[in-house]
Amino acid sequence: MNNLKKWILFFVFACYQVVANAQAAVTDANSNDLMRSNGRIFLVMTIVVFIVIGLLLYVYSLDKKISKLEKK
Repeated sequence: MNNLKKWILFFVFACYQVVANAQAAVTDANSNDLMRSNGRIFLVMTIVVFIVIGLLLYVYSLDKKISKLEKK
């Protein structure tokens, strides 16, 4: 079981490295400047915020339902 935890941590840190490199490549392509100049960055961020809020509300409602079932 201990080896499994080590492999999972290794995989998570490796994924972080890939994500960090991918973000650097996007920044070098100046796509952020294009999004800001068009004003679309605010639209994208608004959509992301609504999706995250929706997911949090869904998880909260599931937690309430599961708690209710556990009490029974």
